[in-house]
This record gives sequence, C-alpha cells and structure tokens, in this order.
Amino acid sequence: MTATEPVRTRTSIVRVVGASLVGTTVEWYDFFLYGVAASVVFGDLFFPKGEQLTGTLLSFATFAVGFFARPIGGVVFGHFGDRLGRKQLLVLSLLMMGLATFAIGLLPTYAQVGALAPILLTVLRLIQGFALGGEWGGAVLIVSEHGDPARRGFWASWPQAGAPAGQLIANGVLAGLAAFQSDAAFNSWGWRIPFLLSAVLVLVGLWVRLRIEESPVFQEARAKQQPEDKLPLMEVLTKYPREVLTAMGARMAENVSYYIFTIVIATYAKEHLGMGKSFALNAVLIGAAVHFFAIPLWGALSDRVGRRPVYLIGAVGVGVWAFVFVALVDTKNFALATLAVTVGLVLHGAMYGPQASFFTELFGTRVRYSGVSVGYQLASIIAGGLAPFIAVALLKAYDSGYAIAIYVAVCAVISIVAVTSYSETHKRDLTSL
Repeated sequence: MTATEPVRTRTSIVRVVGASLVGTTVEWYDFFLYGVAASVVFGDLFFPKGEQLTGTLLSFATFAVGFFARPIGGVVFGHFGDRLGRKQLLVLSLLMMGLATFAIGLLPTYAQVGALAPILLTVLRLIQGFALGGEWGGAVLIVSEHGDPARRGFWASWPQAGAPAGQLIANGVLAGLAAFQSDAAFNSWGWRIPFLLSAVLVLVGLWVRLRIEESPVFQEARAKQQPEDKLPLMEVLTKYPREVLTAMGARMAENVSYYIFTIVIATYAKEHLGMGKSFALNAVLIGAAVHFFAIPLWGALSDRVGRRPVYLIGAVGVGVWAFVFVALVDTKNFALATLAVTVGLVLHGAMYGPQASFFTELFGTRVRYSGVSVGYQLASIIAGGLAPFIAVALLKAYDSGYAIAIYVAVCAVISIVAVTSYSETHKRDLTSL
C-alpha cells in the first residue's frame, strides 16, 4: 500500500457520500414539498369546495397514492440496479422526480379545469412515488458498498440525512413564502415557486451524481453473475422472506412517526388548534435542522454497539414521546411545540440512522438493491403512505390528538417485535453475502 492510498480511499467515500446526500436531499425535497403543500393548500386548490378537513383528507389521499407507486418503483429499479448497477438507476430516479415536481408547479387548479386538476395531480404524484421507490435503495447501497465496514453505519446514515435536509429546504421555502406573502397570494401563485425551483436543485444533483463510480462490491458480484441466476425479485421472495418482513416491521414506527411529527402537525395546528401556517412550518424547520445532525451520530453509535440497541431506543422512544408530543403542541406555545417536534425527530433518528446499514446487511449482493427496496417500500404503503390519512381521520372521529398518539404507539410495538426477533447484523461482511 502506498502512502497516498488511504487518502485516495477517503476522498472516494466522501465523494460518494456527498453525491448520495445531494441526490437524496433533492428527491426528499420534492417528495416532502408535496406533503407540506397537501396539508396547507392542495385541499383548497385541487378539490371541490366543502368542509375543510374533508378537503384535506382528499389531498392526503393523493399523498398516499405516491406511496403505492413506491414498491413498483422499488421492484423495477431494484431489478435493473442489481443487473446493471447502482449509479445509472440513481441518475434516472433523480431526473424523473425532478420533472414530475416541476410539472406540479405548472398545474391548473380545480377552479380552472375541474376534475382534470386532481387527476393530473395524482398522475404526477404516482411518478414521484415511482422515482423515490428506486432512489432510496440505490443511494444507501452505493455508500454501504463503498465504505469501510467498521464505519458502515456512519457512512450509510448520510444519505438518510437527505430526508431532513430536503424537509428543511421544503419547509424553509414554504415558511419564507408564508411569512412574506398574504394567504391570498400564497394560495394563488406563491405555492408554485418551490415546485418550480426543483429544476435547479435537480441539475445540481445530477452534476454531482454523474461524477461518482460504480460500487466495487457490485462490480465484483456482477463478474460472478451466471445466466441461469434467478430474477432478483424472485430470489428475494424465495430466499429472504424473513428479511423482507423484518425490514417492513422495523419501518412501521420510523415511517409513521416521521409523518406525524413533520406533516400531520401542520394540519393539526391549523385545523384543530386554529394556529397559522407558520406555527407548524417553523417548528418543523428547527426540528429538521437538529434531525440532520442527529442521524449520522446515531449511525456512528450503531457501529459501536450494534444496529438493534440503537434502533430500539428510537422505537420505544417515539412510542412514548407521541403522547408528550400531543400535550406540548396542544399548549399552542411555539417553543414547546418546537421542543415536541425536535425531540420526536431526534428519537426518530435513532431508527433512521442505522436503518440504511441494517437493511443493507440483510440481503446478498446479487439481490441487495431489490431486497432493500422491496422491504423498505412495501412498508411505505401501510406506514408512511397512510399515516397522514389515518391521523386526520382519527382526529376527525375523536377530536383529540391522543388518538393519533395511540396510533404511533401501536406502530412502535410492531417495530420493537420486528427488530428484537432478528439477530444483530453490524459485523456482517457484505462481500460474503
């Protein structure tokens, strides 16, 4: 080994992490932008006028549609990602997401074209979900398969930090517009600006992502690939059913709590507590900033003590904190609401940080893209996809935030069972799987 080789290796992993982080930030910006907009403006703009919460429910129904497209995207991108490589599919997913988000910013409203408006919105949401379904698996794998195994949890957690980074940018832009525009101007045209800005972010993401190299672990596995090998999806379903179920169960508390703490709070504060748009948006803005730094710290801790102990801290934590969260937000005090969101997201990070490396370590290299994508995205349908809809329905039925807290707690129990039922993975060698 030459004197310069360690430096070259370090530069390589930093570049790969940077490319994955930029790309996932852009894609999550696009995805979360839709979620925030659905909670504050889409119900009025794209659906018939009626009772406020009913319009919001219809808006969240289109939000959920994107999650139903994610497993399909995961299967398609996973198949070609396991056959052709991680890099090419990551570029395609980013491009698809960006174009769909830009197009949402150009859509006519229900008042302009009637029923065609929600139809077009739903189609573009499906494209967003399909693209994101292929993004996550490739982004975390290309980092996990490049990095030092002893620090896999730390390095692989950085693409995860793209979620709060995207949330931070999305909420920041919307909060800025809400602060400097009247409600009439924001509802008329101001909401379109963040969607149109996506084009600039995608160009930056593509430029960075095109400069990275393919995963060395994948290249080695591809060289050994045989023509008679099963299709990746079929091998996942026949050889790794337990791993798929483990990933799905582990995601329940993580996915549901995240959307409650960052998306549903906007509707809860506005419709149930009568607070302005900025109340929830600014609280999530601060919480997302802390969340961004918490995720890699939890990932690093999982390298030392294992994935399971850290993940369980998060699952138990959000299950308990959900009740405190509601109590603090109900005070209508901004500082306490911000504390509620921030602590909730820090606890969420204990699951989200080690999640990338944990799921990567569940599957063999030949089918890893398909495996992590299927497990991760199938859970997205019943967890994150339905979370805002279920939460708002519970709020409408019981007129209390504690009904939502019970929902989060039940999901936490599912995740605790899933994680404790599987063995520790953090010392596994990816090249031998």
